[in-house]
Order: sequence, then C-alpha cells, then structure tokens
Amino acid sequence: MAKEIVMPKLGLTMTEGTVSKWLKKVGDEVKEGEPLFEVETDKLTNTIEASASGVLRHIFVEEGTTVPLFGKLAIVAAADEDISALMGEAAPAAAAAVPEAAAAAPAPAAPVRAPGERIVAAPAAKKLAKELGIDLALVPGTGPNGRITLDDVKNYKPAPAAPAAEEEPKKKASPLAAAVAKDLGIDLEKVEAKDRVLAEDILRFLENTREKAEAPEEAAREELVPMNGMRKAIAKNMLNSHMTSPTVTANLSVDMSAMKAYREQLKSQDIKVSYTDLLVKFVAKALMEYPLLNCSVEDNKIRYKHYVNMGVAVALDNGLVVPNVADADKKSLTEISAEVKELAKLAREGGLPMEKLRGGTFTITNLGMYGIESFTPIINQPEVAILGVTTMEDRAVVRDGAVVIRPMMTLSLTFDHRVVDGSVAAEFLQRVKTLMENPALMLA
Repeated sequence: MAKEIVMPKLGLTMTEGTVSKWLKKVGDEVKEGEPLFEVETDKLTNTIEASASGVLRHIFVEEGTTVPLFGKLAIVAAADEDISALMGEAAPAAAAAVPEAAAAAPAPAAPVRAPGERIVAAPAAKKLAKELGIDLALVPGTGPNGRITLDDVKNYKPAPAAPAAEEEPKKKASPLAAAVAKDLGIDLEKVEAKDRVLAEDILRFLENTREKAEAPEEAAREELVPMNGMRKAIAKNMLNSHMTSPTVTANLSVDMSAMKAYREQLKSQDIKVSYTDLLVKFVAKALMEYPLLNCSVEDNKIRYKHYVNMGVAVALDNGLVVPNVADADKKSLTEISAEVKELAKLAREGGLPMEKLRGGTFTITNLGMYGIESFTPIINQPEVAILGVTTMEDRAVVRDGAVVIRPMMTLSLTFDHRVVDGSVAAEFLQRVKTLMENPALMLA
C-alpha cells in the first residue's frame, strides 16, 4: 500500500525541519527501518528511517528545503502501484524530483534563468565553469534556493549545437593571418584590428587572452547565504534569552594549583579526566547548596529542582548544542567523564538523542582552549544561570606578602537577576572557587 513520507516531529518545540540529504533516490528499493533521509532541526541533524517498504516512487522536496511539521516529502509504494491520488499538493517550496534518466539528459540550450536574474553559485562552481567555458546561466542549480553547486557544473551537459553552414569571415584578413587563425581556431571577428587583421594582430590577441587566463579570479565582495536550521534556532534562542532575562555577569579568578595536582594524582591512578569533567562534579555539588542557581522561572513562580542536569556546550562546525549530563550531582567523577566524552562524540556525529538535549538545569561553556580570559555567556533558557570557563594561565599573584606565580583561571557567571541577587551569585561563585582550590572538600 502506498505510503506518504512526511516531516516527522522530533521534539516538543519543533515546528519545521530542513531535508539536508536524501539517502535514496527515486526508483530505489526501500525497506522499513532503513535510513531514508536526514533532517536538520533547530538542535541537530537526525537520520530518519523509512516507515514503509517498497520503492521510492516520488520525492517532493529537494535537499536544503525547509518543510513544516508533517509536510509531504515523498511517496513509497509498490513498483506498479497507482500513486496518482497521493500526487496532490506538496509541502510549500517543495520541488518535484525528476526521474534519473531525465536528470541525465542534456541541459537546455536556453538560459534557465530570466534575463538579469542574479546567478547564485558556489565559488568552486564559478571557477570550474570559467575553466570549462560554461555559461552559468545555462546550468540548473540543485542547491538551496537554486544555488549552483560544484556537482551541477561537473554534471552539466550542453545540448549539441546544430551544425552551422561555413561562412566566410566578415572581417578582412591577410592570407598569413587567415591561415594562422584557422590553424589555431581563432575567430577573426574577435581580433581587434584597424583595417584588416594582420598576423601581428593575432599575436597581440593571443597575448591578451593568455594574460586574462592567468589573472587571479577576483573573490566576490559579498555573498548572501541563508542560515541553516541550527543557526536560525541559535539566533532565535539567543534573542529570546536576552529579551527574557535581565542578566548580570560576575567574574572571579581561581588558583588552579590544587586542581592541577588533584588531576595529576588521578592520572597516576590511571583515571584520566578533563578540567571540564572536574567542573561538572564540583559545580553540581555547589548547585545543590545554592538551589536558586538551579531553578527556572514560570510566570511569577520559581520552580526549584532538586537534581542537577548539567549542560555542557559542544561546538559544532555549523553551530552549538548543549547535551545534558543527567543527575550529575549523583554520579561519580569517572561516570561524568565517560558521559561527557560520549555526549560530545554523539553531538559531532549528529547522533544525539533528543532526550539528551532537554531538561537541563544549569550550563557550563568552556572557551579556555581558545585563550579567552573573560567573556559574557548567554543563559540557556529556561535556566537562570550559566558558567563560562576561560583559559588557565600563569599569573603573578600575592601570597603571604610575596609575589609568586600561580596557574589562574577566571570563571564568568551570568545569572538572571529576576531571581538571583548579586550577593547569592557571589556566594555561589565563592563556593565553587573554594571547592576548586580545595578538592578534598568534595569528600566532605
């Protein structure tokens, strides 16, 4: 029985998704449960499995198309089944797929764009088209919003030109010039000359052509590229956070001498953990002592959470995700370390389950690896605070009246001033500092 494939609902807040890649093409056999396409949402890229077995008979949307929730994407049916009843209105901005044979047919000789229409193409596609002498106006673009990709240029096949009757050149030329032009395949009409074309005019023409070919291609001064789904979601969430929470950021320096020594002790026992792992453990303990930093605001009510789901920000090539270490306050340091590594791996591979992205109570974001000394992190709503971690560097500090060198790190805490007063935030930061400078207190 024919089956409509629609945009699935992958999260409570999802309203649309972008088909980033089709894993099957029209005419391919499809088995229920095998990967069919990839969807990019506001949080991550998901691989969607086929919900029916059969043949992929039709694709309504091309890669890069954003489709509303439950919008029609494709049809899976038996090879000889009548699907005319399902071929009605497709999702907005959808483009019907063409059979493979048609896709391989020669491109039309006429421009595929209206006169004066802006041609949007990838820089690599422009370069290849120039090298091959292909007019980009004739190349259909298969990328987002009709953007011409490198593969579009590679696969472009111009329609065979009708043989034209051989004509005598309109421009007069000397016998030598005419012979040279014929041997080199030069159109005499393109050669500049005062009266008639001479051999020296052809030499000058060849020199100018060579110089133009060797001249470096001028990079486009500007390029307008649509945001992908994740980038749009990040922009929306960051704006929402600024509009929702009146924030203050407090900075406090921490002497990392004891933390470094503690980490080395663990390493000597073959327990390898990162500073982020240690921070998750230490901050979780402090949050249980300062519940206002671990709450959320709902209208005029405060929801206290007697558990810590610690979000750890993970940078991706195209954005940022914040998976959560659930119940971090109850887990051992080795459990936290293993989970942080696994979450980061899944995030970079696009395999994070949605439940790992929901329900966070506090977030840690680390820019220390980039040498950042201080910054103002933005709260991950509906949380009320976020801790920014900066670089660890040797600084001159005063200890017992003497100037000494210590490895120092600055913590940057941004908090929601609707529920967290400056004094509470300062006490919380001081508690985190105390735990970091005295790791043995974690046993107390």
